Amino acid sequence: MIEQNTTLNLKDAAATPTEALLSKSIALLQLIVFSAIGLVMFFVPFTIGEKSTILFDHGATYLVNQQHTLSVTLLFLLMIFGVSKPFIDGSWRKNITYMIMTAFKIIGLILAVMYVADVAPAFMMEADMLPFLFEKLALPVGMIVPLGALILAFLVGFGLLEMVGVLMQPIMKPIWKTPGSSAIDAVASFVGSYSIGLLITNRVYLQKQYSAREAIIIATGFSTVSAAFMVIVAKTLGLMEFWNLFFWSTLVITFIVTAITARIPPISLVDDSVERPALDHKRGTRLAAAFDLGLSTSRRATDLKQILWSNFRDGLTMAAAIVPSIIAVGLTGLILAKYTPVFDALGLLLYPFTWLSGLPEPLVAAKGMSAGLAEMFLPALLLSEADILTRYVAGVISISSVLFFSAMIPCVLATEIPLSVGKMVIIWFERVVLSILLAAAFGHLAMYFNWIG
Repeated sequence: MIEQNTTLNLKDAAATPTEALLSKSIALLQLIVFSAIGLVMFFVPFTIGEKSTILFDHGATYLVNQQHTLSVTLLFLLMIFGVSKPFIDGSWRKNITYMIMTAFKIIGLILAVMYVADVAPAFMMEADMLPFLFEKLALPVGMIVPLGALILAFLVGFGLLEMVGVLMQPIMKPIWKTPGSSAIDAVASFVGSYSIGLLITNRVYLQKQYSAREAIIIATGFSTVSAAFMVIVAKTLGLMEFWNLFFWSTLVITFIVTAITARIPPISLVDDSVERPALDHKRGTRLAAAFDLGLSTSRRATDLKQILWSNFRDGLTMAAAIVPSIIAVGLTGLILAKYTPVFDALGLLLYPFTWLSGLPEPLVAAKGMSAGLAEMFLPALLLSEADILTRYVAGVISISSVLFFSAMIPCVLATEIPLSVGKMVIIWFERVVLSILLAAAFGHLAMYFNWIG
């Protein structure tokens, strides 16, 4: 794997020593400078106008608050594109799942029009219904996801991603039961998006380089929503002040939960047989191999404009696809949570664990967290006014549960990965239970040391 990726292309091989050195120097400069830009933009908070947050969140907040008319216009353009795309490419008729999701997108666009035109029924216009979904969720998502995808180009386009992947190889198999080559897949899934992660996983599985069990572990354990979506969750729950703590603790908890679920049914019962060539060769030391791969990736990244545009385009496509369905599925979930006992019943299954974790209002927390099965944002929406510990746990669960019906589960069903809806619901429940216990334990510790609060 490493040897293949670090092989110089023909142009590099034909270059004179001086040209090769110059090319290597520029590649090294790109790797350092652009990766540093991505790290600073994503993880270093800046205080602007008495608000401390990461830079691209400042940009999105400016668009939403100071350029509201422009951001609403851009959002509707995104939604119109998202609704029309399934009909343009014919994907709406692919299967029943695509038909249902296309219907939800249409409904979402109609609801957005009704909200802006102020013609929605009174119960939908209550502050915690359409106004909240549109102003506090859809608008920020529509602005942050494309901007976040643009910034992600600096993290994933110039070698840093590959370097991290190689350095993680020795721990993948013993901890997560996946081959070393899945390290890049895992990192790409977490910092990119579940759609990117599933695309990679499905492709590698069809090439018979992953067993069925390995593909399921990666799909249900690493294919989380993107870091840009994590910003939305943190903003909704008022956790941006503790962004770095929230991000890194969520990443660690998500991967710990994945290590556990890989060892228990139903995942542990799936066939793990696979015939594949050795993928974990290394040349020289691990650090040297990681550096070589990062540098060779940077040397191939010759068109900055194309890299930025490709990532931005993917962010636009993702935002267009998910914003209208968020409004429709989100409203459905909020109505079910407010006017029916559906999530009360599901929440009773989680209640023993929220109570055991010492959350101040365990039944309310259990009900809110159970709604994440419908849409990953719902725990954040329903528990946005809760105490800080419950908000933190809800934020972690929104990410670490991975599976939800509004997008992730249909995406998995559209792949060749052998997972049924029933198994995914069981895996979701296991992940939520484990996430509650781990996140609450860390939350108590963080409050004790005044890291949050």
